[in-house]
Amino acid sequence: MTLPTKPVVLKRFLLSLFFSAALLLLLFLRQPHKSLPIRDRKADSDGLKIRSGYTSYDSYIQRQLNKTLNPKLRQIWKTRDWDRKVLVFSSFFQVLKNEKLLSNASRSLCIGARVGQEVEALKRVGVADSVGIDLVPCPPLVIKGDFHNQPFRNDTFDFEFSNVFDHALYPQRFVAEIERTLTPGGICVLQVALLKRADKYSANDLYSVEALVKLFKRSEVVRIRKVDGFGLDTEVALRKKM
Repeated sequence: MTLPTKPVVLKRFLLSLFFSAALLLLLFLRQPHKSLPIRDRKADSDGLKIRSGYTSYDSYIQRQLNKTLNPKLRQIWKTRDWDRKVLVFSSFFQVLKNEKLLSNASRSLCIGARVGQEVEALKRVGVADSVGIDLVPCPPLVIKGDFHNQPFRNDTFDFEFSNVFDHALYPQRFVAEIERTLTPGGICVLQVALLKRADKYSANDLYSVEALVKLFKRSEVVRIRKVDGFGLDTEVALRKKM
């Protein structure tokens, strides 16, 4: 029996290697990767910039969880920061009540509520039907929910509040979900930071109120005012059109 010569063996080896590599490439391309839609990631304006660095929605969620699940931060939020922040949020909500933008009967939602300081503040000023959502629940004040896909039916709330707009990877979806779950005539109040870089966990940077307002397709501005809210300097109140 004649053994194959070295060139024949080498040729067979190279062909095998080629077909194996081709098969692996084909299998990789067929995997269901969660790449972010380019259109959404680049859909910023001169006044709103989406931060780069997220290769998938899962990587974005994990980065947000790195902050939310930090045991030291959660301990601070529930103890040292609790009374101070509840007091400040209460003052914000009392102003809104005085302006008739919020009432004791308002069904209210706090978006990105962490451990629920703003929810507690709403209850203390008399708005009993209040709840918060966050990636990590904190019963009884905060239930689990992604603000890009709120776990509520259309027209559920009369009032929605958030101070975490800068954490939205998809600002258009963030706003669209607010408008979906607000009742006609309902009020949305967002507190944001303008003209300065937010914290390292932020997913976008906002440089003008106009860029924020432009995202709302079914609402109109009620008023805009300056505030001093834990690094946030501007409060925007909008009403969903009837």
